[in-house]
Amino acid sequence: MIRHDMPQGDPEWFAARLGIPTSSQFHRLLSAKTLKPSTGAKGYLHELLAELYLGENQDPSGGSEYMVRGTSLEPEAVRYYEMQRDTECEVVGFCTTDDGMVRCSPDRLVGEDGLLEVKCPAGKVHIGYLLGEDAHKHRAQVQGQMWVTGRAYCDLLIYSPFLPPSLTRHEVDEEWVEAFEPVLASFLAQLADARTRLDMMGLEVIR
Repeated sequence: MIRHDMPQGDPEWFAARLGIPTSSQFHRLLSAKTLKPSTGAKGYLHELLAELYLGENQDPSGGSEYMVRGTSLEPEAVRYYEMQRDTECEVVGFCTTDDGMVRCSPDRLVGEDGLLEVKCPAGKVHIGYLLGEDAHKHRAQVQGQMWVTGRAYCDLLIYSPFLPPSLTRHEVDEEWVEAFEPVLASFLAQLADARTRLDMMGLEVIR
């Protein structure tokens, strides 16, 4: 794992991540429920290529209402987590695999072996978590973060100031890893091939 320390959300942070597959989008490569290749992979491939050749983020959800809400509530949620687990967390910009081909942006590093991912969703979504109806919703992201970083667990905190928090620990799921690795390898090969074809058309990567 290579650690990149820069404030999440800064222009430098966005620029350094352009065109690199990230764990928050791994559900577009592999279905969390069926562990079969996802139909969203082609669209994600085009999105990453557009980032490379246009030099700008192509994810329209970055400024959504609940993304903004999550950012504003994150410090409060982290303080809750640190009290519950009697630990201290560490901020990180993002992490990549040693070859730099894949990345993740955990909300916090926990000790030497853990990660923290915080979600502050709409009330109706939060209720679903409390009822146990969204168990697979972030499976790809938390498993992907562990896969990129080599850490042993990821604590997923669903937080609201007005509803009971949901805090669950996720450890490495070997079934998911076995299904994910060949799908990722195929996706990276397609990404490299597409870049070669676009380069031959005269397009230039913008950094």
